[in-house]
Amino acid sequence: MNQMQWLDLIEYKPRRFGPQAIKTSVGEHLWRHHNKQVAVDFPSPKTNGQWQLTAQGWVGYIPISADLGLHLLPKVPLGNLFRMLEYAYRLKSFYFLEGLTNCDTLQEFYEQLANVLASRILDRGRKGYYREYKDRSDQLSFVSGRMDLKQLACRSWDVNIKCYYQEHKSDIEDNQILAWTLYKISRSGLCTDRILPNIRKAYRNILRHASLIPCSGKDCVGRLYYRLNMDYQPMHALCRFFLDQTGPSHTSGEYSMLPFLINMARLYELFIAQWLKFNLPPGFEIKAQEKVDIDEDGYVSFAIDLVLYDTVNNTVRCVLDTKYKTNQTPLPGDVSQVATYAIAKNCKEAVLVYPTSSIHAYDQFIGDSDIRVRSISFDLNDDIEAAGRIFLGQLLAEG
Repeated sequence: MNQMQWLDLIEYKPRRFGPQAIKTSVGEHLWRHHNKQVAVDFPSPKTNGQWQLTAQGWVGYIPISADLGLHLLPKVPLGNLFRMLEYAYRLKSFYFLEGLTNCDTLQEFYEQLANVLASRILDRGRKGYYREYKDRSDQLSFVSGRMDLKQLACRSWDVNIKCYYQEHKSDIEDNQILAWTLYKISRSGLCTDRILPNIRKAYRNILRHASLIPCSGKDCVGRLYYRLNMDYQPMHALCRFFLDQTGPSHTSGEYSMLPFLINMARLYELFIAQWLKFNLPPGFEIKAQEKVDIDEDGYVSFAIDLVLYDTVNNTVRCVLDTKYKTNQTPLPGDVSQVATYAIAKNCKEAVLVYPTSSIHAYDQFIGDSDIRVRSISFDLNDDIEAAGRIFLGQLLAEG
């Protein structure tokens, strides 16, 4: 990674580069394959003959060629980005991130987390990886488990007996997730020689016990943990972080590197949900991505960002829609969207949540209805916990 030239872009801030800085073929590749992450304006009179690149709400690294890549920087303070990631991926629950929020760069944060994961996998390997019993059947020269008596009666001359038995295996999804994550990390290009040997050692170790099978961040969610595999929970939380942000490989000749990209709009939604789960007072509950069917057949449905429940009265207090946007005024489409969510949940209040306090305040009743739509902020430019207290006060304030 250190041999590459990196061009820095800050979220939503256009930056121009001379035609000699980016080859036409490289710019075309960026436009074709990463247009969601970066808006590309080719050299023209409009751009004064220069390339104009604008990061579109993503943070991380995009390799474009063997010697050129983009470094997408957040508009929020880097320390707050790290704290958002802690909350969003529930890493804060496991108390192993002391000092990580003081990292100077996203790459440093990435490789420190990778080192934590590798060290935990090696530690578990010394104890023995978790195993499960798997049902198997085979023709055996000895009896194991339960014999197939029907086949034995029909094929009495066969010296091999079909048996049904259980095998204690470590090649299970719990361990396959660890192996695949280390494989992706080792190819990311974001880890220095100081950390990489530990990652490779952990990868070789787990690969002796688990197959290399592609996994995704979704595979790390909703898993069952109990006494024998409880220490897998923080490891799978870390795996989810790495797998959610890692894109398809970019390869050019012998050069290989994986994009590492954080979708800030999605991260903001996850962060708000988890922060509320940590900090809501008793009597309230937050649910994320709640599906609501609009028609009886379920062909039309909504996935509401967040729904706040009053558990004392067993009612919906309000619906929330997070908006990681740069506009200074709530858009009409956003207002109508969140109002529709309120109607679907049969509640009287809808809230638009913005990442900056500079958004123009909005507080209106919609048409002739008694649905109130208002805007509040969880300001990412402020201290996270201080901003959270202000946000929570605004959210729970009575109209």
